[in-house]
This record gives sequence, C-alpha cells and structure tokens, in this order.
Amino acid sequence: MAEPLDVERAHPARVYDFLLGGTDNFPADRAAAAEGLKVNPNAATAPRQNRAFMRRAVRWLAAEAGVRQYLDIGTGLPTSPNVHEVAQGVDPSARIVYVDNDPLVLTQARALLTSRPEGRTTYVDAGLHEADKILRSPTVRATLDFDRPIALLLFAILHFVDDDGDPYGVVRRLVDGLPTGSYVVLTHVTADYDPEAWARFVEVMRRQGMPSRLRSRAEFTRFFDGLDLVDPGVVPILHWRPDEPVDLTDAQVALYGGVARKP
Repeated sequence: MAEPLDVERAHPARVYDFLLGGTDNFPADRAAAAEGLKVNPNAATAPRQNRAFMRRAVRWLAAEAGVRQYLDIGTGLPTSPNVHEVAQGVDPSARIVYVDNDPLVLTQARALLTSRPEGRTTYVDAGLHEADKILRSPTVRATLDFDRPIALLLFAILHFVDDDGDPYGVVRRLVDGLPTGSYVVLTHVTADYDPEAWARFVEVMRRQGMPSRLRSRAEFTRFFDGLDLVDPGVVPILHWRPDEPVDLTDAQVALYGGVARKP
C-alpha cells in the first residue's frame, strides 16, 4: 500500500522533480532542493543527465537488444519522454510496468503514463525492498512474460539505500527472479570526482530525512556481479553511448551508469 502523502517532509521523487524543472512538488521539497543546491550547484545537472542516459539506454535495449518488456522500479514523477514512450517509439507492442510507493507518483502515473494500444503500461504499488511482492504481483505477471527477457531499470535509486539496507542483496533478489537473457540498467551518484561537494549535499539530504550513500566506481560495479556488462561497461554516464556532444564534465554530472545482461 502506498505511503500516506506527507507534504511536510521532503521526498526524493519530488525533490528530483523540482530539480528537473517540474511542478509536482511541495514547499518542503523545494526547500530541501534549494539547500542542497547551495552546497552543490551540480545537484541539478545530475538528474537531467540521468534522464538523458535513460533515453539512450532504453532506446538501445529496444532497438539493438530487442527487449520488449521493462520493469522500472522507483519510477518517480512522470517526465516526458518516459520509459514507455522511448520503448514504444521503437516497437509499439512494448510492455512496461512502473513501480513506486509514493502516492503522488502513483496518482500522476496512472493519469499520465498511457500506453500505445499495441502495448501495455501498468503500475504497481511497492518499494524497492519488496522484491517478492514485485515479482509475484498479479499485475506484473499479467503484463510481463517471464519466459522472455525483461529489462530491470533502477535509475538513480540505489544511492538512497544505505549499507544497512543491503543494497547488493536487493538487486540480487530482483535479478534472480528475472529470466535468462534479461538486462539490468543502473545509475548511481558518486563522490569520486568531487567528494567534498557531494558529501555536503548528502548531509543536507540526511537532515531532510532522505539518507543517501555515495559509492565509488568499484562499489557500484559490484551491483553487476554475475552479469555480462554491455560495452562500454561501467562508466560516467556521459560516456555511455553518447548521441551528441555535451558541454559538461564527469564531475558536474557525478553519475555512474551501466547496462548488463543476465547469462
């Protein structure tokens, strides 16, 4: 069941929406974002480039890898183009399940994320840690064919799982439930390039009730253990199959990304 809507407390999805220039946020979210931007102005750059990476990765999965099924956990508030728009732009029959447990996200998703008639888009109320609930959900099972490859999408969500939340176990349980030939797509904020600025940002988020854990390239790469990384492997997202030059540095974006296949 979705968590009650608490507008007095900042929420990662709504802070992210504000940083993207969206309007589905509240004063507490805007205040948290503003405080974070004071200590690290690049915090607004990362979400925009994360969305650009999403578009490239999903387009590659649909056009090059032939994936027609997507499980997007930690969906966040709708920001066009969304996963289904990119995937169904390649093949209108693509099927997408969006998963989140924020009530505002779920309300907006049901209203705005409409599928092409040839495909299907559905929504599941669950959190990242509820792997069994997600994988056994009647909605998921009715939408996705577990005899065919599925792309698991975890965009900019794992850095909200601290070490005591067993982030590697969370990913492993989800991957274990996917069929052979499935893909895993991850992005994660890192402090490798500007540790002081991002440490200040994390402290601000923690004070706002949003614990964050920045991870190094080696720590991030561990999420892909047992999987076959797709070229170019784990890289700063600006370098993952770029489709046009971007006048930014890796330090400004501060996100690692990768795509891997389950053998």
